[in-house]
Amino acid sequence: MSESRKGTIETPERLKFDEAKLDAYLAAHVDGYAGPLSVKKFAGGESNPTYQLTTPTRKYVLRRKPPGKLLPSAHAVDREHRIMTALGQQGFPVPKTYLLCEDDDVIGTMFYVMDFLEGRTFWDWVIGEVPTETRRDYFNAAIDNIATLHKFDPEVVGLGDYGKPGNYFGRQIGRWTKQYQAAETDTHENMNKLIDWLPTAIPDDEAVSIVHGDYKIDNLIFHPEEPRVIGTLDWELSTLGHPLADFGYFLMPWCLPQATSMGYSDIDFAEMNLPTLDEAIDRYCDSTGRSGLPDINFCMAYSMFRLAGIVQGVYARALQGNASSEKAKQYGMFVPMLANSGWAFAQKAGA
Repeated sequence: MSESRKGTIETPERLKFDEAKLDAYLAAHVDGYAGPLSVKKFAGGESNPTYQLTTPTRKYVLRRKPPGKLLPSAHAVDREHRIMTALGQQGFPVPKTYLLCEDDDVIGTMFYVMDFLEGRTFWDWVIGEVPTETRRDYFNAAIDNIATLHKFDPEVVGLGDYGKPGNYFGRQIGRWTKQYQAAETDTHENMNKLIDWLPTAIPDDEAVSIVHGDYKIDNLIFHPEEPRVIGTLDWELSTLGHPLADFGYFLMPWCLPQATSMGYSDIDFAEMNLPTLDEAIDRYCDSTGRSGLPDINFCMAYSMFRLAGIVQGVYARALQGNASSEKAKQYGMFVPMLANSGWAFAQKAGA
């Protein structure tokens, strides 16, 4: 994990643990580990609190379940550890994993330890800090990386039981419909149209692959000096699913304006030297061996719908005073914007 990705902070009291106990545990279970140990927490989200572990000779990253009462299937750090370990054995760019500890007596919750990667992470999705002449190369590397992920046979890499194969879109549409309706605060006509239309338009293509679930530029670590992915992070939503749902999510910024803070559809792609939407799709097809993406409009409609469901949940929690960020209240305006964009893609698909 890159230090530039998220700055470190002193660990909040409620997320502290016995560092001496962890130091002793790592010394006994990680080859080459030698303390003393210094611990700081990475700033940012706390779904699965993440810490930087520093010793005199190297750095590690620890990711744990949060303390407190949790939903049974939530915060499955063991799944993250499993998929990164399996993919790392195939040469896919993920941090090296060292151990999974399921003994709550060590730091209070299950955790795993992985390598700390020195590299570059871009929070600016158009990576404006990169020289114009090489900017496209970074996007092409990101597209090739997700294509490589989708080409793995889950059975061959030991992940054949990592999720339910088949009917991925149907299950996901049902899930996010329920989540959206449970959090609904306003009526958005196009969201309701998507809820009615999407189940009727699921493609016949039943492809199954390993999917990341949250694949985007800021979940990648690039080589410090080269347009090459050296780490793929945040596997919390990974499962077995339809590869085009994963790729459609990655493509959403191409289809949303800058005003949403989620996209860049209104930039000058030639001036910025970024691939257009069509060029990104062509690159993915070339990398995966697909002859085209005839269902891409459905996939984009689905992706907009899914994100609208996520955003609506954040907004509803903000109204209840439970959101982690004051900015969450601004999300209310994004829901109809996403719904409108999703319905536009649905109409392109024949709705």
